[in-house]
Amino acid sequence: MKAIILAAGRGSRMKSLTDERPKCMVELRGKTLLEWQLEALRGAGISEIAIVTGYKRELLANQGLVEFHNPRWADTNMVSSLACAEAWLEQEPCIVSYSDIFYSPIAVQSLMTCKASLAVTYDPNWLALWTERFGDPLLDAETFRLTDAGTLAEIGNKPTSVDDIQGQYMGLLRFTPEGWADVVRLRSALTPEQCDKVHMTHTLQQVIEAGRVAIQGVAYTGEWGEVDSAEDLFVYQYSK
Repeated sequence: MKAIILAAGRGSRMKSLTDERPKCMVELRGKTLLEWQLEALRGAGISEIAIVTGYKRELLANQGLVEFHNPRWADTNMVSSLACAEAWLEQEPCIVSYSDIFYSPIAVQSLMTCKASLAVTYDPNWLALWTERFGDPLLDAETFRLTDAGTLAEIGNKPTSVDDIQGQYMGLLRFTPEGWADVVRLRSALTPEQCDKVHMTHTLQQVIEAGRVAIQGVAYTGEWGEVDSAEDLFVYQYSK
């Protein structure tokens, strides 16, 4: 199995921390976020890893990674960056990781053993972490509801209460060629402008509504985090 890290964007909410480097090169506890991801992926047994670059791509060279480049990184969103790695996605199952998160090899292994065509990890114990990060956990939360079978019923909408959130989507996914083909089919019905703007969670919601491919939710309760700001770095620096 292969892995793809999505590292094209700048991470503007990090402010001056990303003036001179991509977001994944920001350090947490003595390691860059990219090093956290590579250690987890390789620790799970994945040796073929690609990175989708955009902003300051030259700083991501010489990492021993296959590069897919998104030249329109400033004008497109995450799914467009992922589409730059389509050659891999069409061939075999791939773990897909956002570049602003950290996690353990166990999170990756749980996706590798999942048999579903499309799967996402989620944190069922998200509330304490989101409260620590934002005070009001609903400030930056999205809906995440599961069916009785453990597949996604809803993702990415605005929640009205914490009851709408059965877990926190982590930004760590697994696509099979079948799962990716459904995303391609859905994107083919969009205008180029819509394709540029669509978010990953919105795309996953479209997959749910289309009803052709079920998205399996894979619970993960180990250490992880999403880094969106300098304040997040402070939170994770002192919490284990």
